[in-house]
Amino acid sequence: QVQLVESGGGLVQAGGSLRLSCAASERTFSNYAMGWFRQAPGKERVAVAAISRIYANTYYADYVKGRFTISRDNAKNTVYLQMNSLKPEDTAVYYCAAADLGQRYGSVATTTREYNYWGQGTQVTVSS
Repeated sequence: QVQLVESGGGLVQAGGSLRLSCAASERTFSNYAMGWFRQAPGKERVAVAAISRIYANTYYADYVKGRFTISRDNAKNTVYLQMNSLKPEDTAVYYCAAADLGQRYGSVATTTREYNYWGQGTQVTVSS
């Protein structure tokens, strides 16, 4: 069982930056592909960014490309989401998730059904 704890959310003005962190309890953190999702009120949970177990292959949703950066530190069992040039439409609860993709070392997971474990979420609010 992998426990994921997000931090770093908060209130920021449009154009500002935040860095989200997600710490995993599992010492075999490097066995999991990781991802960030977000869910706005009344809307479905959607992918924001994802990163592979190794090789640092990444995926970004079109609406965050060029503004958000996902990274991971396997030594610290932590995945990050650097969010720059934030917009009011980025307001949502952000969740990190871990996916066991087996031996697909360089693959990323981009759908909720691929993920096995989820954090509790952290609120990000961007004011205009």
